[in-house]
Amino acid sequence: MAVNTDRAGNKPLIERRSIDYIPEAERHGRLFSQFTLWMGANLQITAIVTGALAVVLGGDVFWSLIGLLIGQLLGGGVMALHAAQGPKLGLPQMISSRVQFGVYGAAIPIVLVCLMYLGFTATGTVLSGQALGQLFGVSDSVGILIFASVIVLVTVLGYRVIHWIGRVASVIGVIAFVFLFWRLINQTDVGALMQIRHFSWSSFLLAVSLAASWQIAFGPYVADYSRYLPSSTSSVKTFFAAGAGSVIGAQVAMILGVFAAASANGQFAGHEVAYIVGLGGTGATAALLYFSIAFGKVTISTLNSYGSFMCIATIISGFRGHLKVSRLQRLVFVLFIVGAATLIALLGQHSFLGAFKSFILFLLAFFTPWSAINLVDYYCITRERYDVPALADPNGRYGRWNILGISVYVFGVLVQLPFISTKFYTGPLVAALGDVDISWIIGLVVPAAVYYVCAKKWHSAVPDQLILPTEQDSDAQPEKSGASRVAAQA
Repeated sequence: MAVNTDRAGNKPLIERRSIDYIPEAERHGRLFSQFTLWMGANLQITAIVTGALAVVLGGDVFWSLIGLLIGQLLGGGVMALHAAQGPKLGLPQMISSRVQFGVYGAAIPIVLVCLMYLGFTATGTVLSGQALGQLFGVSDSVGILIFASVIVLVTVLGYRVIHWIGRVASVIGVIAFVFLFWRLINQTDVGALMQIRHFSWSSFLLAVSLAASWQIAFGPYVADYSRYLPSSTSSVKTFFAAGAGSVIGAQVAMILGVFAAASANGQFAGHEVAYIVGLGGTGATAALLYFSIAFGKVTISTLNSYGSFMCIATIISGFRGHLKVSRLQRLVFVLFIVGAATLIALLGQHSFLGAFKSFILFLLAFFTPWSAINLVDYYCITRERYDVPALADPNGRYGRWNILGISVYVFGVLVQLPFISTKFYTGPLVAALGDVDISWIIGLVVPAAVYYVCAKKWHSAVPDQLILPTEQDSDAQPEKSGASRVAAQA
């Protein structure tokens, strides 16, 4: 079906839809917006800090850069496969988990996703609070509160405003990063840093894991921002638009972090924002850089808050039996989410760097199995043939609890435990592997293989083709779950 991609100009500023299906008549946007959104989301201070960790924790510049790139490509591929689901299904990412876990069972991974969003929002708020504190001459705590207020506003406004900010953040981010790289090259002997090479598997795989976890963590919500694209949009093009924006943006930011940390002589940890801005200069230049850092964090922090809202609404709607969420409910959810993240940021702002590294590595144990199951089911088992109306019906095709999906997910989490190495927990096989954490590789490959074999034999009935709600049913809230009529997509 041909769709005018310029119809966004006729849409209200405040998003009308929440977790419900996006009818074809409301689809709009271009693939380039996926590229700019994810580039803007990655050209920011937290990605710089993530790259810096590869050096701060013992790696050299040369092998850290290679490890980070490999991790970006591996994790970015997983992330982009999720992005390609958005235009076909017209739904937020985590709603589709009901196919694999059941209408009620999907709450299990979704709760963990909410915790992830909470942690990322809190850590991003810490860095933004530092930037705003320096910009306005106030304490970091006041800066955190100012930033939180902006996030609430943008999250409530929704999809269109988020994409607009993503485009602006991309432009500002590119300008700021080009300037910072230019200053860094003038102040540092980059060639000499690249010549210092002391390869070790533990440091190299740490760099791979940092980048891969960064990218995989977008998986639970990346389709939320591609679901408004027309359903005729090429899955391959969606894959490359979202994936390229995310990989390029993150790798550029992490490269800057690696060089900054390597040239900092121990001054980076604990003063991340001030050190990065110090590379650029003082006075008005520093003020502009502080602004660019804070503005860059608006995009990703809003994505996290918006994703949290989607997840909470998905959990509640699963037990209520329909997909509608009012604007007042959206506001309440967002205030709760951002309020909780802000409290965590205020309490944990002085121990940020070490806690952040442990957090992003530990969360992989819970999200890689979900990602593996979701992707194998969508691309290899059901092959895009979902019954969308049944996702709101506990008594329908997908049932309340899918024992197969839940069992493989739990197995996927448990099988990683011997290989995890974080401050929270260290598995018994880590020492034998030279302190190398390979849990995320196990968490992707093993659950994917197990689910594929089991689902091929015991999977529930799959529709002959994708079943979508009718346009009328998308606008009317059903009185009972499963009450809407359906139309098969030709």
